[in-house]
Amino acid sequence: MDELRLGDIIDDYCVKCRRLTNHAIVSIVEGEAAKVRCRSCYHDHTYLREIVPPSKKDLKKLELFNAVLAGNGDEAAPAEEPETPPVVEEKKPSGRAKKA
Repeated sequence: MDELRLGDIIDDYCVKCRRLTNHAIVSIVEGEAAKVRCRSCYHDHTYLREIVPPSKKDLKKLELFNAVLAGNGDEAAPAEEPETPPVVEEKKPSGRAKKA
């Protein structure tokens, strides 16, 4: 493979456009692209190697799933409180006198 140079065009996932687009290489570290600039929206970001990062929603689901597998799911469930008898309110007589 040819050596990468600044300004070369490569494909990468743009975090702002949320799709795979052409990017220009902005910086190179140890022979690999480190920072790239989207050629559609001109947003600079780290080179993601064409991998779509997981959404926050997916990360939350994965975290909950792993907690259930580890047996920590019981801690998240609220403890049942003992039942208290319902409070019965007495009806107060109204100040009006009934007409006969």
